Amino acid sequence: MLREAKIEAGIGESFDDDGRVKRTGNVWTASGHIITAVIGSGVLALAWAIAQLGWVAGPIALLAFSVITWFTSNLLADCYRSSDGKRNYNYMEVVKSHLGGLRVQLCGVAQHGIFFGASVGYSITTSISMVAIKRSICFHEQGHDAGCHMSNNPSILTFGMIQIILSQIPNYEKLTWLSLVAAIMSFSYSSIGLALSIVRIAGGGNVETSLTGIPIGSNMSNMEKMWNTFNALGNIAFAYSFSPVLIEIQDTIRSGVAERE
Repeated sequence: MLREAKIEAGIGESFDDDGRVKRTGNVWTASGHIITAVIGSGVLALAWAIAQLGWVAGPIALLAFSVITWFTSNLLADCYRSSDGKRNYNYMEVVKSHLGGLRVQLCGVAQHGIFFGASVGYSITTSISMVAIKRSICFHEQGHDAGCHMSNNPSILTFGMIQIILSQIPNYEKLTWLSLVAAIMSFSYSSIGLALSIVRIAGGGNVETSLTGIPIGSNMSNMEKMWNTFNALGNIAFAYSFSPVLIEIQDTIRSGVAERE
């Protein structure tokens, strides 16, 4: 009734088939959102993860998680609209529409668990990066013999408070320019990391690679190798964490575009 009233008032062209304000996104803006989610801080740990797993298990793990992400993304994209054509605006509505019952609560717990884990991961990664910058400045000013010991806790708390404040911004999904800026930043620090790696290898320094990762020896115990391996797998999985928000990204695309694509 509300949508019909709007159409009768002569402003129906400003609304989609569900009565909401017409979506203006396209493939490019959706790609920007996905790039922002995928090439996040998780990509910074991939080099370390490959070093732990080696040139055999590392690429296999990358390929495996990418296939899993591709498969789940296709499933979610197919579920954006219900069989009756109704839009599902988020993951929970998809589960409620297609599964229902207790599975809604179970999937909700799983999704929020992923969000919680991702938030913790981003907070820790950000604090480590901020402390690394501070220590680098400290070493530059006081020399490499200086202790420069710093706690991560203030950085974690600061980042968390900033996130809480930013999360209060209404219609956050409509800030397309923010995803564009974030995508540029993601490509920038990924390129910087790649360039530094190339310079390190080209410089002929003490760079060791292995098919099985860092070997067990005087500097690596069996227990450390095991935990580093699991940590590396977790870092790779963390780098492919955009699927839980895929439906929200898909909901920004205008109706004239093939929504599933």
